[in-house]
Amino acid sequence: MTKDLIQAYTARVTQASKTELVVIMYEIILEDIKAAKIFYKSNDIESYTKELKHGQRFLNELMGNLNYKYNLSYDLLTLYIFANKAIITAIYKKTPEKLDGAEIVLEKLYNGFKEISKEDTSGPVMQNTQQLYAGLTYGKGVLNETFIDPQQQNRGFMA
Repeated sequence: MTKDLIQAYTARVTQASKTELVVIMYEIILEDIKAAKIFYKSNDIESYTKELKHGQRFLNELMGNLNYKYNLSYDLLTLYIFANKAIITAIYKKTPEKLDGAEIVLEKLYNGFKEISKEDTSGPVMQNTQQLYAGLTYGKGVLNETFIDPQQQNRGFMA
């Protein structure tokens, strides 16, 4: 995963609700699988394995946070185990053949949680984080990205 993607996910996590966090985890897993396939095509097996293990950590996090008071959790666990087995097989055999099935299942779950997250009005899970307002400005030969925190009124030059 590139440094820019990590920064983008970090910014999103600080502002995310519970369901948005699940959506972000799905995005990271799917991104890791896609990156692993690209590394496999370029014969970089070390990076291929690294990306799959990274995605697997997020998948394990999803499995570990299921609430078993609800029957749906058992169904989700079955799907997560299927995807996890596919990732383990892909790492062990050093071939991405089994990843397609896992990717399809995770993509469907991602789309479902993405729709659910649109209805979640609970607000960000993390409190006391800096509110991000991003903007782009043109500098001399460069494009600058800035953010402003509206809660910090004491920033800047005071005359």
